[in-house]
Amino acid sequence: MECQSIQTRSDVNKLQQISIETFKDTFGVQNTSENMAAYLQDAYNLPKLTHELAESESQFYFVEQAGESLGYLKLNTGAAQSEAMGPDTLEVERIYIRKAFQYQGLGNQFMQQAIQIAKANHKHKIWLGVWEHNEPAKGFYAKWGFEQFSAHDFVMGDDRQTDLLMIKSLTQD
Repeated sequence: MECQSIQTRSDVNKLQQISIETFKDTFGVQNTSENMAAYLQDAYNLPKLTHELAESESQFYFVEQAGESLGYLKLNTGAAQSEAMGPDTLEVERIYIRKAFQYQGLGNQFMQQAIQIAKANHKHKIWLGVWEHNEPAKGFYAKWGFEQFSAHDFVMGDDRQTDLLMIKSLTQD
């Protein structure tokens, strides 16, 4: 299974399907259906995803097997980052893996890809945001050497939640 870069708008429907499916599977139980529906409509509508695909400082990578999409990775640099972190950083905005394919090494594959891209682009740090109650993801990122450095609000419908911001220096790798 290899990461394949997404660069065409023809992939937007697949991107939307995986985004909605994985987000609901991961966070649906902890949020009201109204807040979930409002967030999904705002975050993953086709015009917004089409705009994200066209952003020159964002990169998307699918992992597919036997013609089936297992998940995707979204990376941001420069002004595309969700927080102003400077020119020497790369943001991992999304690691979305469909439920049936979790815990099979895809997260590690995506993280390796992100680090490789960061280094190839002379970035010294890689960072991300993770929901404060997403214990499996927090553990995964800690295993990769990420440490919390801040937090910011994440709004889900009418519910203000907290994302922990985590960072990893690439200079010692």
